[in-house]
Amino acid sequence: MSHMKLLRLFSLLLVISSCSVNEVLDDLEVIENPEIPEATMNETPCENGMAGDFPCSGYDLVGRIPISTFQAQSGNDIWGWTDTTTGKEYALMGLDNGIAFIDVSDSEYLVYLGKLPTATSSSSWRDIKVYQDHAYIVAEANNHGVQVFDLTRLRNVANAPQTFSEDGRYTAIGNAHNIVINEESGFAYPVGTDRNDVFNGGVHFLDLQNPKVPIAAGGWGENGYTHDAQVVTYTGPDADYAGTEIFVGANEDQVVVVDVSNKNNPMELATLPYPNIGYTHQGWFTEDQRYFILGDELDEVNSGFRSRTLVFDMTDLDNPVLHDTYLGPTSAIDHNGYVLGNEFFLANYTAGVRVLDISQIEGKNISEIGFFDTYPSDDNTLFDGVWSVYPYFESGKILVSDINGGFFIIKKSN
Repeated sequence: MSHMKLLRLFSLLLVISSCSVNEVLDDLEVIENPEIPEATMNETPCENGMAGDFPCSGYDLVGRIPISTFQAQSGNDIWGWTDTTTGKEYALMGLDNGIAFIDVSDSEYLVYLGKLPTATSSSSWRDIKVYQDHAYIVAEANNHGVQVFDLTRLRNVANAPQTFSEDGRYTAIGNAHNIVINEESGFAYPVGTDRNDVFNGGVHFLDLQNPKVPIAAGGWGENGYTHDAQVVTYTGPDADYAGTEIFVGANEDQVVVVDVSNKNNPMELATLPYPNIGYTHQGWFTEDQRYFILGDELDEVNSGFRSRTLVFDMTDLDNPVLHDTYLGPTSAIDHNGYVLGNEFFLANYTAGVRVLDISQIEGKNISEIGFFDTYPSDDNTLFDGVWSVYPYFESGKILVSDINGGFFIIKKSN
């Protein structure tokens, strides 16, 4: 039994010894109030298409924390950190006014450890990535820069929830929409910075050799503003680029492919046009790096598509081609998507998290195999509901951030 459970039991015995039944019930309500740092997981299986109040297929609700608990107005990005020393898993959830840290290791309780406030002002857009036990945070807030937080501080948090302070801050950029990290090379890539900066709002290169003190190492802005990106050390089928560092950017009206191995001399390889461009938003490589799966954030709004996911064949990095187009079952807007094995986890705003089977992607056969809808009121073409999803914990717990509803954990049904 955990120390928190013992404290709860002791407190309840004291209450029973000195209070009426009604007072006991009142105290129980206080104990279970979601505003306290520890919240019961309340695992709810997906049965007959519902997990409690939430439509689902093949995925159970493990637990949730409402946005109000974080003293925030809205949620945005989500990422995860596994402490390799302790084996514990932590969620890092972006908020309009900071970052929330949640210990999700206990099978029965979520522990809200505290929040790192925004470096300057609030913003609806905040993004987090992790490298060598440090979190790197950017926001669309003036003069925010890149906050650095040492995640090992989460191992021993007393009096949760705490208000944390940053451990470092890179201020040579101001606002940024997103940050990308290639953990193999040790470089971070803030994107979506000021359109009038030296790289035209494209990508800045930051050397993370000293994790707390990022160092400027160049950038790329020849293709204009970069909204989001993925950077990989390339192991895909194009032998011409084996071992190089490849940047694939979602640049509003096109996808760009750049060899960024030489930080002093990046080389553009290709641009990827496609039909009915609304807003080229975000994408992710399949694990064999043959295909790049892309979402366009405004094609549902502008062209009336059902949720559209585009697949590019990247066998030849100098000449990628559109391979396939998948249309989802609803008209909800697609947002961030991530690959794990033969599955693609898509944050689909009002339609929740949709899970696609991509095992037959070569044969142009993509199908939905599960979902969990954290926004049950509708599947309309609106910017509400799920912002992002993190499916990479070894435990199988999947982190979900909902703009309106807050923090969720789901897992595949048995």
